[in-house]
Amino acid sequence: MIVLASASAARRRLLQDAGVDFEIDPADVDEAALKTPDARRDPAGLSVLLASAKARDVSRRRPKDWVVGSDQILSFESGLISKATSLDEARARLREMRGREHVLWSGVALAWGGKVVWSAREAATMTMRAFSDAFLDAYLAAEGADLLTSVGCYRIEGRGAQLFSRIDGAHATIMGMPLWPLLDALRTHGALPS
Repeated sequence: MIVLASASAARRRLLQDAGVDFEIDPADVDEAALKTPDARRDPAGLSVLLASAKARDVSRRRPKDWVVGSDQILSFESGLISKATSLDEARARLREMRGREHVLWSGVALAWGGKVVWSAREAATMTMRAFSDAFLDAYLAAEGADLLTSVGCYRIEGRGAQLFSRIDGAHATIMGMPLWPLLDALRTHGALPS
């Protein structure tokens, strides 16, 4: 059995759309404790560290299943961004990021028997266009509190696509999971047919 150690609707949809049969069993990991000052200096590594912790947590409960953990880190101006806690905070964040680039690092890990047996990470560079305050206000009104579930305050699969002038990276990476490397790893380990 393949198990997704996440309650993320986007990650669930990625696996479903790829035709993967799986169960959901969200991990219980103290992410804040793992985001130490040293770990925060390496956003790519931190995405894999968090993904690995999630996969390992669920794999300890389900040692005979292939457990997939995944996480995403947003790096902007040499710092890491966390999810906004209010629409006012989302507005301020989007104003700060408009006209600039940020990088989404998505990490994924595969665990078996309580141990991570494989991991990978991918980056997507996102360039926001210089949208107007009027556009931003309309965007926030249309999307509402749903924006608070995304670290970048956007859903690229919806209206958030209009925030960008350029994107370099795989769609699945932007959605929060390096899907093609994961599918290869699942086939290599016999969890999916080759």
